[in-house]
Amino acid sequence: MRRADLPGRRVLWGAVGGQRRDVLLGAVLGMGHQTGEALVPVLIGLAVERGVVAGDVGGLLLWLGVLAVVYVGLSYSFRFGARAGERAAVTAAHRLRAQLVGRVLAPEGGAQEGRLPGELANTATEDAKRVGAVTMALVVGIGAATGLVVGAVVLLRISLPLGLLVLLGAPLLLWLVHLLSKPLERRSETEQERAARASGVAADLVAGLRVLKGIGAEPAAVARYRRTSQESLAATLRAARAEAWQNGVVTMLTGAFLALVALVGGRLTARGDIGLGELVSSVALALFLIGPLSEFSWVNAELAQGRASAARIAEVLDADRAVSPGPPPDGAPPGRTAGRLRLSGLSYGCLREVDLDIAPGETVGVVTTDPADATALLRCLGRHADPADGAVELDGIALPALSLAHVRAAILVAEHDADLFEGTLLDNVTAAITTADAAPVAAALAASGTDEVVRALPEGTGAAVTARGHSLSGGQRQRVALARALAADAPVLVLHEPTTAVDAVTEAGIAVGIREVRGERTTVLVTNSPALLAVTDRVVLIEDGRVTATGAHDRLVHERAAYRTAVLA
Repeated sequence: MRRADLPGRRVLWGAVGGQRRDVLLGAVLGMGHQTGEALVPVLIGLAVERGVVAGDVGGLLLWLGVLAVVYVGLSYSFRFGARAGERAAVTAAHRLRAQLVGRVLAPEGGAQEGRLPGELANTATEDAKRVGAVTMALVVGIGAATGLVVGAVVLLRISLPLGLLVLLGAPLLLWLVHLLSKPLERRSETEQERAARASGVAADLVAGLRVLKGIGAEPAAVARYRRTSQESLAATLRAARAEAWQNGVVTMLTGAFLALVALVGGRLTARGDIGLGELVSSVALALFLIGPLSEFSWVNAELAQGRASAARIAEVLDADRAVSPGPPPDGAPPGRTAGRLRLSGLSYGCLREVDLDIAPGETVGVVTTDPADATALLRCLGRHADPADGAVELDGIALPALSLAHVRAAILVAEHDADLFEGTLLDNVTAAITTADAAPVAAALAASGTDEVVRALPEGTGAAVTARGHSLSGGQRQRVALARALAADAPVLVLHEPTTAVDAVTEAGIAVGIREVRGERTTVLVTNSPALLAVTDRVVLIEDGRVTATGAHDRLVHERAAYRTAVLA
């Protein structure tokens, strides 16, 4: 067994173990059902012996009555066994989806790195469904194995050669079927990877549709998706060919095996070793064995696909955490945070030995000549990543020494591309508010210029907002996202380019509004906007990953050419 197979098998057995009760119930009922199915040919043979050979009408009616009772039992055992198996499958899939969503949304992050949102969605839907189906496959497989064993025992009682043929031939046939499932497993894994990639690209293109239309990049986007979709189609066709080839070969092997059983039984009857009723039972049992053997073919296909999907799920669940979770929350309310931020010798990404001390209540602007510097700084301040060297401290305590819940409650990083959620405009603004006080909301709406958006919409704050806020214009979305960040009233607020989609007059009003609504709370404006930088207490310039200047906005404009280029170009 390859080392890489271990996480996938852990996911598989975890899914099965979590539904142990339903799997066991389904398996027991499946065993009972297959046992009854295997006994039907025996009962028919007995009825033939009594009614046809011996001419015993009473015996014939008796065994027909027993046969009717067995069929009633077959009906109920199949119904409730299938229900238990399906319940196990859908419940296991649901629990896997919950685990995947929990891992993706975990504060430590890391699961989404290198994966498109659509790819993660595909893993949480199709892959989870396939792994859940393994529980149903086990129920069916156990029942089919029981049918084979009971059929073999009956055949042994009828004829030793027939019984040995089934007992020795069936395991050999199953082993061959298992070998035939290997190509399907490999191609199924590739199929799922290509399908997930195509879903991810599609979701990515739909999310950026307006931008693509704005720059006239639709042909390139269509070509990219067509290429990815064709790769997915090719992988799907290869997997379908592998499955069809496997099913065809398994059907051929099964037919040959059953023909051999029928041939041996016919020769035994011709020699007088078994009677007419036993011949009928033997032939009927041979026909019955088609079912369990066919089910084994399906079970192997489901297990092959389930193993491939389980490996993909394990990759997400076992993805490295971006940061350590820190100690458990100590219950200290975020309101007690003074808001002093200190960066000492911080090196991360393109940042090199950044030193910055921000006093409680100070409003500081940060200007970067390279957008990558701003991105690296935001990741460290929000603790979505830990610096390679140096530290970020909050009130004198390094962030890793605090719980993630406390860090995220105390330091709110509102990034430039923050999404809105489906609901009303008011729901989006109050998403992070636990109090019913309307005053902070009204202040946030006014400071961000969202009150103008509210007045422009017929429904006001009750206006419906679609997923990602696509029902609003770019400027409206940006103002609502800013209002949400301001309404949260975090002790430390970090805003990244919050006014790039609004006009100059509105931007100037928002700059004043941010300063007023934040009051004595710590605010960091990572921006190159002159209007926002003008209301700060001081500005820090970062060039080539290092702090090269600190001072008032007006002074830096006159003294630093790099600063002028960054904020006035």
